[in-house]
Formats: sequence, C-alpha cells, structure tokens
Amino acid sequence: MAEPKTKPRKVSVDKFLNTIKEPTRRADCFAISTLMEEATGEKPRMWGTSIVGFGSYWYTNTTGKPAEWPLIAFSPRKQNLTLYLMGVFDKREDLMNKLGKHSCTKGCLYIKRLDDVHLPTLKKLMRESVKYMKKTKTQD
Repeated sequence: MAEPKTKPRKVSVDKFLNTIKEPTRRADCFAISTLMEEATGEKPRMWGTSIVGFGSYWYTNTTGKPAEWPLIAFSPRKQNLTLYLMGVFDKREDLMNKLGKHSCTKGCLYIKRLDDVHLPTLKKLMRESVKYMKKTKTQD
C-alpha cells in the first residue's frame, strides 16, 4: 500500500508562502497562518506539498488504517484559498451566514481573498472548529 502524500513534512512554511507571486494573496496567507496559530496554539507545518496545517489528530481512513490530519489547515489553491475547518459544531450555520462571500463543503471553506469575509466571524469559526475537533477526537 502506498504512503499517504498528505503528511507532515519538515519544510519551511514561510518559504512556501513566499513562493506565492501575487502580493495580496501572499499577505492573506500569512494572515490566515497567524489566525490559525492563534486558534490552535500550534506552530504551522507543511502537510504534503501545499497544505499549511496546525496541530493534528488521528482518525481511521476508508481503508481502516490510522491516519494523521491537521486540526485546521489552509492551502492557497489556484481558484480559492481553501480553509480546512472541520466539524458540524453548534452555531456553525449562523456563523457561515455572517461570514461574507464564500462557498463551502462540510470540511472546506473557500474564499477568494480575506477582504471578502468578516474577520471576527472567521476567527470564531476557526476557534469553534478547533474546539469541536479537540473534543470529538479524544472520544474515539
């Protein structure tokens, strides 16, 4: 069985973020990194080649094997900034309605730029996602 590609790596997060050519997008990524560090109390680390993650937890993947994943993370994808905010915590829907311009799936939040969203609401989403993950991951 192949090793998972998305796992922690000893690569500089700052070096990765500094490769982002567009200045506003690069600044947004550094700001998101700071917000996620504040929400988790964890330093950023690279996961795979393009995900910046904070903290981690273990889960059982679809093949039944244990796998590690960050508590929260983000990636500067081509179309959007993708934020990995897990959980279906209380008031998530209310916060999403107050967030501003975005799209989402159960575990991913997509934004074009940080200016499109209400920053205090984004901070609350991050904190609540981390709180949910820390609570539920220890109940396995």
